[in-house]
Amino acid sequence: MSTEAKIIAEIEALKARDLETQDLYREVCTILFFRYGITPTANKLYQYVRKGSMSAPAEALARFWSDLRDKSRVRIEHPDLPESLKAAAGELVASLWSQAQAGAQESLAAFRLEAQELVANSQQACEAADQARVAAQTEVNQTRGALRDANERILQLERNLAAESARTESLEQQLEAAGRQQITLEAALAEARRDYSAELEKSRVELRRTEERLAANEKRALMEIDHERQMTAKIQRELQQLRENWLMSEERQRNDLAASKSELVETRQKLGVAEGKQNELRGVVNQQLEELSVLRQSQARVETQLALLRREVELTQEAKLLQASKPTTPRGPRRNRKLSI
Repeated sequence: MSTEAKIIAEIEALKARDLETQDLYREVCTILFFRYGITPTANKLYQYVRKGSMSAPAEALARFWSDLRDKSRVRIEHPDLPESLKAAAGELVASLWSQAQAGAQESLAAFRLEAQELVANSQQACEAADQARVAAQTEVNQTRGALRDANERILQLERNLAAESARTESLEQQLEAAGRQQITLEAALAEARRDYSAELEKSRVELRRTEERLAANEKRALMEIDHERQMTAKIQRELQQLRENWLMSEERQRNDLAASKSELVETRQKLGVAEGKQNELRGVVNQQLEELSVLRQSQARVETQLALLRREVELTQEAKLLQASKPTTPRGPRRNRKLSI
């Protein structure tokens, strides 16, 4: 702290004591003259105190100098000494006092200079120490910031490591589950292949049986149709024979008209029955042909599904497509024309 600052601090302390204005100015004069070796003036006192009018510091300064002179004057009171000797002795003591005071002032001034140098050096050392402390504090703050950043990075890395570990564990679990699922799917696929092979074999056996039944039904129907054709031809031959007989012998035919008519009616009845049977057999054959077509379509669908499944499971063997023989549709017998009488 500088001298000026110290003076101001002490004057502020005096102001806080709530002294009278003259007493305050006198104390300030004492501090300036005896403590700091500064000769007080009215302007300087007013600058420090700033209290009262301008005459107040001048009056206080006059009283300070008067008291100082009175205290520095030495009086010798002795009843036996003459006045001239008393005066000379007083002046001598006063001179000694002044010289002693001057020496003390010089020693005080040297001491003050030395103290000021020490204070200045101490202030410089304090300033250097403050600068070093500020630099050290800055470095500490930087180190703390770097340490905080490093801790944050470490925490982030630890969190990332934990997340990666959890992710790795989850992926391993998913991989194990996928392996188990793959094994299950392979087993299910093998089971499906076996089931499909069994169903396919059943379908093939059933298809062969159906084809055999259809072939037998078709053969039987053809035989019945052929039989009906033969019967129809026989009836037609009989009708033709009757017609020839009727033309050869009209008279005899007249005589046998009743018998011929009855035979004709019976023949027509037989012909109607034969045509009904023929139509019925024709409907049965058509129904059997439709069933055969449906079975062939079902066989084609089964074969298509078989090819798709074989392509899906990537089988290397290719099955030959089942080829069903297409039976020729028999022509129905021509209807016999009715004989007109």
